[in-house]
Amino acid sequence: MIDLRPVGYVIGLLVASLGITMLGPLAADLLAGNGHWFVFFESAVITIMTGGMIALACANGVSAGLSLRQTFLLTSLVWLTLPVFGAIPFMLGATEASFTDAFFEAMSGLTTTGSTTFAGLDSLPVGLLLWRGTLQWLGGIGIIVVAMVFLPELRVGGMQIFRSEAFETMGKILPRAGQIASRIAVIYAVLTAACAMTYLALGMTPFNAMAHALTTVSTGGMATSDASFSEFGGGIHYAACVFMILAALPFVRYVQLLAGTAQPLWRDSQIRTFFGLLTVLALLMTSWLWGREGALTERAFRDSLFNIVSIISGTGYASADYMTWGTFPVVMFFFVGLIGGCAGSTSCSVKVFRYQILFSAIKSQIRQIHSPHGVFTPRFEGRPIGEDVFNSVIAFLVAFIVSLGITAVLLGLTGLDFITSVSGAASAIGNIGPGLGQEIGPAGNFVNINDTAKWILAMAMFVGRLEVMVVLTVLTIKFWRN
Repeated sequence: MIDLRPVGYVIGLLVASLGITMLGPLAADLLAGNGHWFVFFESAVITIMTGGMIALACANGVSAGLSLRQTFLLTSLVWLTLPVFGAIPFMLGATEASFTDAFFEAMSGLTTTGSTTFAGLDSLPVGLLLWRGTLQWLGGIGIIVVAMVFLPELRVGGMQIFRSEAFETMGKILPRAGQIASRIAVIYAVLTAACAMTYLALGMTPFNAMAHALTTVSTGGMATSDASFSEFGGGIHYAACVFMILAALPFVRYVQLLAGTAQPLWRDSQIRTFFGLLTVLALLMTSWLWGREGALTERAFRDSLFNIVSIISGTGYASADYMTWGTFPVVMFFFVGLIGGCAGSTSCSVKVFRYQILFSAIKSQIRQIHSPHGVFTPRFEGRPIGEDVFNSVIAFLVAFIVSLGITAVLLGLTGLDFITSVSGAASAIGNIGPGLGQEIGPAGNFVNINDTAKWILAMAMFVGRLEVMVVLTVLTIKFWRN
């Protein structure tokens, strides 16, 4: 039987910490003088007290490290528990959201998906808008720690190939995670501050600069307006592209850069491939708009670049409604969202390195067919790909596709049309944000989606954010028996 006390202790501390972060939106509402601050006061008290009591109740079971099963369970339960408490301000606040809508919003925030069930964002209290950004910012740093510490240790989705770069944990996950998280937190905070100052310098209001910096660096994409980024000028669009790209790169490279080693950053094949994809896709989309509009304009290039970067990184901002660009861009954006950024970043979806491993294996297999007596070993960054890594990647890709298909079928059973079901499933599993179609596309939201579909999508966000295999492992009978 699994000892749940160490897991409960950590979850209790994280819940209490989430309550403390509610003081930021509380202060924002106090300064705005809108009277909404008491909602965050109540929410903070409930969250801090509950988290504290859970931690105290489980404190006698704390050990030096977590077992493998405890780590699997902790990784899953954290991302289910925090949205429950993150939803409280939405239920008590001006939105007066139902638990379904509030949980969906909080899950979307913490998983940095960016889908929203709220319309009329421009009229919401600043505290609620800041809370949405705070949830995404916390989720962004959370997923970096999970990707760099927990997933390599758990050998999930091929992430074990990064174990040496993720500061080998040697079985003592929590103490080691604290050391890694402190380094990441500094870099993450500096990037956020730089993004906010850049937005401010380019004409955003101080509040908008702060709120959008939180959701840009986390590649979350929740904006403070229904118009998303279409209300801002070109300079802000280009700045957002820069910071979305920086957030989609492996944060371990920034740690190494601060340590005085820049070489790994330039030599990382993931980064080179990612930039190559961005260049090709942006030029391809610009060429399409050029042919469609009959003239090559700066706006066409900017919209192409911005929306490609936004979707491939999983941010989900929109500077234009690309549903009106024709059928080719719609299909292209669907598949671009399934690529994702680099491993160990705040970005979403499949991730570049898995495609690299898959194509390396395909290349080796083709060469083997041409030369049956030869020996061809798939490689990643010059290193042979171990069988365990390759099997893990294949298992992840199959599980990802199957999960996407099951989610789409379930959404269809709730009455949603084909495009909404398939794109909504991809958006949730890939933690991308906007789907396709008039309802959940870049110019829409998830307000009118039925409650059953919202719960399906919320669970899909959870499964996708934890790289699918973690959740599937916890759900097996064998996990609980051994």
